[in-house]
Amino acid sequence: MYNMLVINPGSTSTKISYFMDEEEIFTENIVHTREELKAFHKMFDQFDYRYDLIMKFMEEKNIRPEELHAVVARGGLMKPVPAGTYNIDGSMIGDLRDKSEERWGFEHAANLAAPIAYKIATSHGIPSFIVDPITVSELPPVARISGVPEIEYRSTLHALNLRAVGRLVAQEYLKKKFDEVNMIGTHMGGGISVAAFNHGKAVDVNMGALGYGPFSPQRAGTLAIIDVMRLCFSGKYTQKDLMKKFMKESGLTGYLGTDDAIEIEKRISNGDEKAGLVYEAMAYGTAKEIASMAAVLKGSVDGIFITGGLANSKMIVETITDMVGFIGKVFVYPSQNEMYALALGALRVLKGEEKALTY
Repeated sequence: MYNMLVINPGSTSTKISYFMDEEEIFTENIVHTREELKAFHKMFDQFDYRYDLIMKFMEEKNIRPEELHAVVARGGLMKPVPAGTYNIDGSMIGDLRDKSEERWGFEHAANLAAPIAYKIATSHGIPSFIVDPITVSELPPVARISGVPEIEYRSTLHALNLRAVGRLVAQEYLKKKFDEVNMIGTHMGGGISVAAFNHGKAVDVNMGALGYGPFSPQRAGTLAIIDVMRLCFSGKYTQKDLMKKFMKESGLTGYLGTDDAIEIEKRISNGDEKAGLVYEAMAYGTAKEIASMAAVLKGSVDGIFITGGLANSKMIVETITDMVGFIGKVFVYPSQNEMYALALGALRVLKGEEKALTY
């Protein structure tokens, strides 16, 4: 029996779970108010604040660090790496702390996870891991060419959840291993990731965070370069303003003033035509991106799966399925359990089923 602490910081909350093998014994979602977070200028300024809350959770649940076999953290914005479970080390923490904005242009709350896990683990002589970080990159050279020599297509995606659900679909429905099939996976949350998985590797993705592809509940998708340039040089926005606009204030939020799918669907049922059109457009764009991934896989698609919070929407799922069902069977996994996926990634290493990778 392996005891594991799992840490997953988000922008306004920190999720913590305690696992014994595959069983989640305790879990907590600590919500951070805007007032609390206002005190911190940079993401890494929150380190001690979140670390103390995690230690308090462990004390309240009588979880003794010396009885843990591993601490597992969500992987943040680090250098591009292949998928897998990685040992946390000083080099990784340095990149998360100092290179995130330089390399990706923005910070992410997940950057705090590995340093916190590392501090807890090293204090008690146990290993610490991340699993399938945001910057998993398995693109072949041809998928990196953008058309502008100074710009390369890069890979950021909801790798953790997509790969976890991909394994489930392959095993439960296709009766094969994930690395034996070709699938198109779509995570639909605040951002939307669409990936072509060729025998377990994400060989093409849409880079849903300030990249391209469909717009999402909060983010802009593909935009005409000329129109972006006009905004950049309009004098109305700083770079920081536009980053915020495209990352948090676009998509459903920009058009409808909310990213709450339940509220939007109520508006639609009450006859709000604009809400209906925008909502359909998001599903339409997602379906187009899925279809483009079928070309990447040369039509050899064993299945398509949709996961994330918006997979709970019958309206969204039906629109997408109607458009891409000709490509292959669509499997829907509405819930996402990143904590479980993190625990399983560490457990495979602890049991000797996989080797931990070096960053």
